[in-house]
Amino acid sequence: MSEQEFIPVYMLTGFLESGKTTMIQSMLSDEGFSSGQRTLVICCEDGENEFEADFLKKYHADLVMLSEQEELSSLRLKELNKTYQPERVIFEYNSIWGIEYLSRVRMPPRWEWVQVITLADATTFDNYMVNMRKILTDPMKESDLILINRCGPDFNKSSWRRQLRAMNPTATILFENLDGTTEDGVSDEDLPYDVNAPVIEVSDDQFGTLYLDSMEHPERYDGKLVSLIGQPFPHAQLSRGFYYFGRYAMTCCANDIQKAGWICKGTERPNPNTFIKLKARCHKTTDPDGRDLLTLEEVSAEKAAAPKEKFVSFTNI
Repeated sequence: MSEQEFIPVYMLTGFLESGKTTMIQSMLSDEGFSSGQRTLVICCEDGENEFEADFLKKYHADLVMLSEQEELSSLRLKELNKTYQPERVIFEYNSIWGIEYLSRVRMPPRWEWVQVITLADATTFDNYMVNMRKILTDPMKESDLILINRCGPDFNKSSWRRQLRAMNPTATILFENLDGTTEDGVSDEDLPYDVNAPVIEVSDDQFGTLYLDSMEHPERYDGKLVSLIGQPFPHAQLSRGFYYFGRYAMTCCANDIQKAGWICKGTERPNPNTFIKLKARCHKTTDPDGRDLLTLEEVSAEKAAAPKEKFVSFTNI
């Protein structure tokens, strides 16, 4: 076994035919995720799609089928670790076994959970929520990502999103449409501030929400006024009369601090060592690569106290 610091373990869960096998295949073939690591795929149910031997060989993956719940034990995982010496592990877990069962199984040394993903089929979502709610939602409460796939144009994504957000405030929630596109399902009423107010007042703890939503939906804010606290940052590539307005954000850990904000047009460049309360007009524009984004145009700016929290949070939406 290579002397890597730890063995990352991913879990995909969801009812039969919710798309788990297809997603694992996409993960293995994704160059951004895979770069030749020895991967152990532990499959706990037979689905509609199967893993082809040539596919597994191509992406340096070994498949182990566990058809009975009792087969998933600490001893069996220890044996698999010794036999296959994986550099990472992906579980395709059977939701019927219950997420609490897996929590009682001791992982081999250096196996560490890094991501839990729950998948659900939009065509059966409401039915399962009514008739098998606990089995469906228990994994969702522990998930880092919840993906609802096979969404038709008339499905009520906003309503589903509010249900999911209530049970898991921190998970990333995505909806996959029939054409393969994905979206977050955020509607005006899901936002913590009034997006239709004459001036959208954004509190300090809502800064991250505005930042993320403006990246996904710049058209929602086009032409509207916003008011929020941040700080101006120097930006060598911006001409006179423009500055970068935002806050520092901890994207995943203390070693990954980045600026989150927008380019702002102003009468002059404010002092970068101070916080300001900015009132600005929003404009949807397009960058040189053809991507839509939001920019700000200063209406007023006055000195303000620094937010109580040093870093921006992204857990509101």
